[in-house]
Amino acid sequence: MKIYFLSDAHLGYPTYEESLVREKKIVRWLDEVSKDADEIWLLGDIFEFWFEWKRVVPKGFLRILGKICQLTDQGIPIHFYTGNHDLWVFDYLHRETGMILHRQPVSKEYNSKKFYIAHGDGLGDYDKKYNAMKFFFTSRFFQKVLSFLHPNFTMKVAHAWAGSSKYNKAGAAYFGDNKEWLMLYSKEILKTQHFDYFVYGHRHLMFDKPLSENSRCINLGEWINLFTYAVFDGKELYLKEYLEN
Repeated sequence: MKIYFLSDAHLGYPTYEESLVREKKIVRWLDEVSKDADEIWLLGDIFEFWFEWKRVVPKGFLRILGKICQLTDQGIPIHFYTGNHDLWVFDYLHRETGMILHRQPVSKEYNSKKFYIAHGDGLGDYDKKYNAMKFFFTSRFFQKVLSFLHPNFTMKVAHAWAGSSKYNKAGAAYFGDNKEWLMLYSKEILKTQHFDYFVYGHRHLMFDKPLSENSRCINLGEWINLFTYAVFDGKELYLKEYLEN
């Protein structure tokens, strides 16, 4: 068994040329892991910004979308979890590519190992300001307003705003086991239900931290500077850096 996890590519950031290099690299990674993958999880912020108007979708990304279509047509399940940068997925992306769409944390079991899987944003009640912002962003009112704006204007403003995000910068700092919200949130979940692995993206950090004697919190890193991912081999979950031959 091989289950692969990747997050935070932010395709489209910061320029077309730089993004294209990373997009081609992800396509090569998908090619390689598809040789033995039972499932592939893309855990959010794959795109720097994504919004689906009724008859318009963001320009570009043909290589990765084409590769995903090819793999799902071959029967490989690919899961897409919306992140805070690409949360406006409606009915086009997953329908066109065959990916399985997720918006809420997912519980899965592989070979008797229990997984808690999410992008990582807005979990728990730790960041009230962000949670309020996300509630507004996901409201039908806000989505309706965006749908009425011209895509050229919306995309320009969205990329300018998203590009200023601290999560796009290299060298994100680990706050410590007692301050990292994803660690604290996972420990709260463990009080009522056991999971062997909590798998997240969002923080742009690569870490594998123990939560208890038999539970771990894994953050996948990103594909701007680190090019890291995780793989479950049926027994253990490992973090790896993608090194091309």
